[in-house]
Amino acid sequence: MTAETAVVLPAVVLVLVAVLSAGSAGVAQLRCSDAARVAARAAAIGEVDPVAAALAVAGVGADVSVSSADGWVHVVVSREVALPFGAEVTVVGRAAALDEPGDP
Repeated sequence: MTAETAVVLPAVVLVLVAVLSAGSAGVAQLRCSDAARVAARAAAIGEVDPVAAALAVAGVGADVSVSSADGWVHVVVSREVALPFGAEVTVVGRAAALDEPGDP
């Protein structure tokens, strides 16, 4: 092993860890956005438990908030993502859907 390799190898490992961490946070963000969309649609059509639908997509440990105002259903799904060296980041997905009328 040369001296240049010994100097560059830790930097390459740190870059790899940073890229994998960003990828993990990105996937969690997409899952939260998808979960919010699924829950908003479920609540809009009158399903019994839109929170369960959101948790099925976002995974256990996500926080789901469903509210309704002015004919719209609003859903916020958030989740903590653990990063290396003890850091954490919170990712959030939001969605809204027009509340659909039920059967007469």
